[in-house]
Amino acid sequence: MLTHLDEHGRANMVDVTDKANTQREATAETWVRMLPSTFNMIIDGQHPKGDVFAVARIAGIQAAKRTHELIPLCHPLLLTSIKVHLTPHAPDQVQITATCKLAGQTGVEMEALTAASITALTIYDMCKAVDRDMAIESTRLLEKKGGKSGHYQLKHTNSSR
Repeated sequence: MLTHLDEHGRANMVDVTDKANTQREATAETWVRMLPSTFNMIIDGQHPKGDVFAVARIAGIQAAKRTHELIPLCHPLLLTSIKVHLTPHAPDQVQITATCKLAGQTGVEMEALTAASITALTIYDMCKAVDRDMAIESTRLLEKKGGKSGHYQLKHTNSSR
């Protein structure tokens, strides 16, 4: 059942008033593929705009906190933790994982997905002058904990990495 539709099929924000506050956590990932020369420039700290990973990490954290402003019908949430990790995979990829946590009445999947996505877009923005062929790939939810629907963990991984 699509919970963002009312009995007449119209979009509405889900009423979470009667839901219990529970510990909730979600982790999402995305990958950025680039030229090896771009990858090396980032890893070696030689990018003229500065530390690409630091700027991208801050952008992802800010984005998670503002998800309700970007995605219609998302509830504003008081996130208690946002972690964004960027892991280089030579010769040409960066894996981004974002984990969001809170004690609340609704899940944090959209916040984690938004954090991962905006982190990747920030890498693209900072590096587009040297590599317009970068690709943002495989944005997906890896794990969700808490709430009525319980624990979810991605069962299938993309073996192309």
